[in-house]
Amino acid sequence: MVDELRRLVTESDNIVFFGGAGVSTESGIPDFRSVDGLYNQQYDYPPEIILSRSFFKKNPREFYRFYKNKLLNEHVKPNAAHIALAQLENAGKLKAVITQNIDGLHQMAGSVNVLELHGSIHRNFCMKCAATHGMEIIKTADIPLCGCGGLIKPDVVLFEEQLDNHVLMQAIKYISQADMLIIGGTSLSVYPAAGLVEYYTGNKLVMINNDPTPYDRRVNLLIRDSIGKVLEEAWN
Repeated sequence: MVDELRRLVTESDNIVFFGGAGVSTESGIPDFRSVDGLYNQQYDYPPEIILSRSFFKKNPREFYRFYKNKLLNEHVKPNAAHIALAQLENAGKLKAVITQNIDGLHQMAGSVNVLELHGSIHRNFCMKCAATHGMEIIKTADIPLCGCGGLIKPDVVLFEEQLDNHVLMQAIKYISQADMLIIGGTSLSVYPAAGLVEYYTGNKLVMINNDPTPYDRRVNLLIRDSIGKVLEEAWN
């Protein structure tokens, strides 16, 4: 299987990678829907409620208590998958990384063209004056406020919010033009992000995932294994 992946990569010059939470779990970041993920933690409210825009506006203190405990994974490091993808981009073959993750690990590993469908924990902005802030301000108070007094919101897409249209259009452009699309670490169950796969029209659709997905029967190469292990082995 890895030999076939290596062959497809060798024959391709316009590769796009589309990844989800499974890419970052190998760095120690919990998956929302895994057995040990955030959906199975005990909080006063379920995560999908806490991480909604309406909850953020009504109860920012509880939102930030959960957010800082569970999503500010600032000390994690890129794993073999992130590093392998950065190497592939540096070699000129990988044109874009499209990620559902908000941790910034692809950039930390050296990837440059990263489209973050759900935003990033490393960016924050004031809801009153639109001033931008780094991660440090989130850690300074139970409810972080801008100098103007406005509430600061992480630049992440919460439940009840739409994806950034510009990022979405860029993702569609890269996927529709790709001669090879590698999907990894995603259940392909979160829309509209999962629907992006429909824009790929080539015949080099690769799925690398530990668990089954709705697209498994449609791919040209299916590898049921750790994405970090597979990508590291394929490039070396």
